Amino acid sequence: MPQNLRRITLSDLARALGVEGAGDLSIAVVRAAHPAEAGPEDLAVAASPSYAEALKGGGARAALLWPGADWRALGLEAALFAPRPRYAMAALTQTFQHPPHAPEGVHPSAVVDPSASIGPGASIGPFVWIGPGARIGARARILAHASVGADARIGDDALLHAGVRVGERVRIGDRFIAQPNAVIGGDGFSFVTPEKGAVESARQTGAVAADALNTHHARIHSLGAVRIGDDVEIGAGSTVDRGTLTDTRIGSGTKIDNLVQIGHNVEIGENCLLCAQVGVAGSARIGDRAVLGGKVGVADHVRVGHDAVVAASSGVGSNVPPRAVVIGSPAIARDEWMRMMMAMRRLPRLIGRLGK
Repeated sequence: MPQNLRRITLSDLARALGVEGAGDLSIAVVRAAHPAEAGPEDLAVAASPSYAEALKGGGARAALLWPGADWRALGLEAALFAPRPRYAMAALTQTFQHPPHAPEGVHPSAVVDPSASIGPGASIGPFVWIGPGARIGARARILAHASVGADARIGDDALLHAGVRVGERVRIGDRFIAQPNAVIGGDGFSFVTPEKGAVESARQTGAVAADALNTHHARIHSLGAVRIGDDVEIGAGSTVDRGTLTDTRIGSGTKIDNLVQIGHNVEIGENCLLCAQVGVAGSARIGDRAVLGGKVGVADHVRVGHDAVVAASSGVGSNVPPRAVVIGSPAIARDEWMRMMMAMRRLPRLIGRLGK
């Protein structure tokens, strides 16, 4: 185990987490660990009674436990009790996190345009490129091989992991986090044919017209940019396209998982959650606090209302009302979908009866 790990007493940790403690709170721990793997200097994290056997088999002296747990019977010398253990994990993991190596200053291999502005306390890592007129906020950390385009703005305390690309004129708020290889501000996927093409005719008639077989696609260039609020996180390999005439927008507090595609002109509200492999097509609108499960697809120009929940692998082809819970492809109300699934399960039995 490394010798430079932070040691913190259980009493200090209880204050940091805002939880109650019992037993010898002078015990110091150096990390949080799974109950079965925890040693004498670890805090075992046992959020529910299902972890009791693993806890007994481990070597921890102290643990974070569910309310009402008999810590003595579990062989512990001390315990912390979290009314909502998973919520306590947020503060716990922050306490023991391993921050990236990002010393203050500009690495000798970085290229920073003379017209760019670097805020106090910022870290510009190896082989980073900062374009003309770009502004990097105070204490921002930009890790190896990342790039920030011309006239872009990165807020205070931002963290751009290795390989992140921020395009020109993008505006990003404070405390932003982008995981490796996220791309913010690439061109939107927008093309048009001289006459009505296959997609337009299919939408209007349900078939591809003979005179729609035109394969020449003219690019519609992206003149807008991307605007991102405060406290937004974007996962590894995710992409946010710039708008055509107006900016693509992501509201404050929104969290975006890995491998998510946000199309041009999309507007995403505040405090939304978009899970892995979500795809949001151009000009869609996602309301505040909406949740899109993994692999959800949202069609262009569709509205998803405030506080709506879209279940994983659903295909949203029409507007979703506020506070609705939808599932399926095409996505429909959850209760209706459940009734349909139950009816489908009965079909083999029904067909068997008809056959008799």
